[in-house]
Amino acid sequence: MVTTEGFLVVLRKILLAGAVLFLLAAAGCGGQAGQKNAGGGQEAGKTAAKPVKVGIIDCYTGAPTTYTQDALDGFKLAIEESSKQGGPQIQFVQRDDQFKVDLALNWAKELVMREQVDLLAGSINSAAALAVSNYAKENKVPFFVWGAMSDKISGEAGHRYVFQMLPNTAMIGRAGAVQMAKQPFTRYWLAGSDYEYGHAVVDNFWANLEKMKPGVQKVGETWWRVGESDFTPYINGIRSARPKPEVLVVGTGGADMVPFLKAVKATGLSSEMQVWVHTATDLSTLRPLGAEAPEGLFGTNPYHYYYPDTPENKAFVEAFKKAYNREPAAFALYGYLTGKFIVEGIKKAGSTDREKLIDALEGLTVNSPVGPVTIRQGDHQIMMPMFFGKTVKKEGLSYLVAGDIATLSADQIIPPVEEVLKKRK
Repeated sequence: MVTTEGFLVVLRKILLAGAVLFLLAAAGCGGQAGQKNAGGGQEAGKTAAKPVKVGIIDCYTGAPTTYTQDALDGFKLAIEESSKQGGPQIQFVQRDDQFKVDLALNWAKELVMREQVDLLAGSINSAAALAVSNYAKENKVPFFVWGAMSDKISGEAGHRYVFQMLPNTAMIGRAGAVQMAKQPFTRYWLAGSDYEYGHAVVDNFWANLEKMKPGVQKVGETWWRVGESDFTPYINGIRSARPKPEVLVVGTGGADMVPFLKAVKATGLSSEMQVWVHTATDLSTLRPLGAEAPEGLFGTNPYHYYYPDTPENKAFVEAFKKAYNREPAAFALYGYLTGKFIVEGIKKAGSTDREKLIDALEGLTVNSPVGPVTIRQGDHQIMMPMFFGKTVKKEGLSYLVAGDIATLSADQIIPPVEEVLKKRK
């Protein structure tokens, strides 16, 4: 039997051991507090921030990889620059959604629940982006869309947790209209691939052009299926229309873009009428076409590696080319900007907390290869310039580039935030 005196002796030993363990633990914590973490620059006495983990969901199978690999490489360049400069440490894991909505959504769930990512990014597929965006909203996970252009993403389906990191279809259509309204033409034919992107670009173009230049006439419309391989019958139908259109406005992209432009050159269409196609001047379009690209097409694009001719753009091109042995195209800029904004948002917030990061990103402006770029506070739509030009030859290059470039500011091409917010339920 243990006596009362014996019990008290044992109790005193237990309490003494506990006190020693507590002091050792406290000393260990104090040793960590003053250290700098891999992200660099934590002040003494503050807990070192853990690396931010980003889950990337995009299509890394087939034709879209022309764009998605550029975006990924641009993002990697931005976070590597941050690491070298002692900024926040960003880690990422990526998943291939194979351009399938259900797979994209499943990957989003797996990345958040199993991989425990802090943020989501990617998605060239607008339908997939909208599905992942809804999941991000429900689970309060910031989602940075760097590939999908549907204006629904930051418009009617927008919310606190989604950011659209490239110009959307409303901005694209408006940009084309702004510049074409300055031209003397009045008779237009509208055409494109029969899916959301094609219709959204063309509809936004025409709605804006009618407001900017009353009296313009829509002669007719033509729509082809996505994946069309023979554009000649459609082009011949447009050429034979009466009254004859002066301008053909086209909403197409992705895998349809290259064969359509080949058909424009083969039929000589651009010598009979003006043609405007968004991304007609994009490197991702013109480089694979080479000598088969038609000269004289109007095009809009948010980025050219050769324009603007500024130290910031030259430095970006040099760094990207050194890392990946090619010039960056527009999607490389979108990925790069995403990385830059995440880094600068964390710095501004002084935290990796999701809600504090969102607050810091709203209205934030960063310097970029195309000048100052802002995430608009009201709808989380990126505000950046657009470059309007015509396809021309350049000595020493095997592909066409943009010539006679006009710069359209973000304010010229973005719809008023009040109009956007009215669309949200």
